[in-house]
Amino acid sequence: MENTTKTDNFLQAIQRYTEEQKSIANTEVELLKEEKLKKAEENGKRDSERYIQQQLEAKKYVETSKLARLVQESQKKLFRERAKMTDEVFEMAAQKLIKYTETKEYKLKLVDSARQIAELFDDNRCVVYINEKDMKYSTEILAAFHGMAELVKDNSIKIGGLKGYCKSMRIVADETLDTKLAAQREWFIENSGLSVLN
Repeated sequence: MENTTKTDNFLQAIQRYTEEQKSIANTEVELLKEEKLKKAEENGKRDSERYIQQQLEAKKYVETSKLARLVQESQKKLFRERAKMTDEVFEMAAQKLIKYTETKEYKLKLVDSARQIAELFDDNRCVVYINEKDMKYSTEILAAFHGMAELVKDNSIKIGGLKGYCKSMRIVADETLDTKLAAQREWFIENSGLSVLN
């Protein structure tokens, strides 16, 4: 229950940070749009005083094309900034999760995850994949399983947690922090309001 509260608090902190960054990004985009539109309007007025109506129409076409390119360039820049911001948020989250894996609470959560996977696999033979640094908990993890379980080091698990595979049931049970964080990234992108198209 305490881990759930910590996770909820952590996710709420990410959401607050996201909202702040979204507000900053939206303000910057609006200022950029206003500045570019103002400049384009000023150019258009100046041109209209110099040229006859036919030249003005040609210039408007040219200016509209320039404005469209400027808007497109600013959207690309905004996309890169938002992607960078998302990467930074999730890099910070990954670092906090790595620190979490050094706590007693993490060990308890790891063993609890092993129990949940063991219940799913029942007495069937399975393979349990874990991060190398979590091998020190191998005795506690294997004790959670009723059937035959083999513990295997998995370098693809960068943060922590475990993943079980039961060949006879054709089931993979993924309780890794890596996968959970990746799932949050999908949710974050969809719900943070940082979509490029407004």
